[in-house]
Amino acid sequence: MSASSGLRLMTEERRRRIVELVAEQKRATVQELVQRFNVSAVTIRADLDALAEASALVRSHGGALAPVEGGRDVPVDVKETLHQAEKARIGQAAARLVGDNETIILDSGTTTAEVARYLKQLNPTSLTVITNALNIAMLLANVPQVRVIMLGGILRQLSYSLVGPHAEQALRGLNAERLFLGVDGFDADLGPTTPDVLEAQLNALMIRVCRETTIVADSSKFSRRSLSLIAGIDSIQRVITDDGVGPETVAALRARNVEVIVV
Repeated sequence: MSASSGLRLMTEERRRRIVELVAEQKRATVQELVQRFNVSAVTIRADLDALAEASALVRSHGGALAPVEGGRDVPVDVKETLHQAEKARIGQAAARLVGDNETIILDSGTTTAEVARYLKQLNPTSLTVITNALNIAMLLANVPQVRVIMLGGILRQLSYSLVGPHAEQALRGLNAERLFLGVDGFDADLGPTTPDVLEAQLNALMIRVCRETTIVADSSKFSRRSLSLIAGIDSIQRVITDDGVGPETVAALRARNVEVIVV
């Protein structure tokens, strides 16, 4: 690895940890970050400016604040830096549920991308994957045993997803055993939510054409409500999340006959 590549990796890792810290504490000062990461204030300010430009946080005088929940959608390349270990565990657990010769739907998102990544490693005998996500289609494009059906539609550049009437029309003629749905918010009383109205409409249709729906979401998504409701709790059969989820949330979901897998 060249010196410039190593420096880039160090920068990306530091920025990922800054985003996680601000999300956890809701705020952080430049001085606090300087001490934590042992770099100059100039470097930290550059990090914060870059992260603010990517909508990963909100720049404030002397530091940064967590973005407002339910506000602007966050680009997928920023989401990829958040809760990576948790998403990997969730993706692995979800992939293990899939049997040979099944047809499944993978919604767009960084956690569903982890499901695709682990499915690829499992090397299934035969599998059909329906998706509206460009990044997921590319992950599976070179796996001979996996047939990928890509829904057309309007490209949402922030999420690499295709939505709208054309995607919905293509989906209406299909059926699948399983849907793995990534969400931006999940409330145990309300249900799964997303910032985009067209995405919510397509997700709701995905639920209707599948026999079983599994929400794949890290614990930061719980007790958070985004703009558009996808479906009610009664439409969800299973939730896979990490061990940061509160026991009261798990109990509430199980009381509604939702299977909860904590990894």
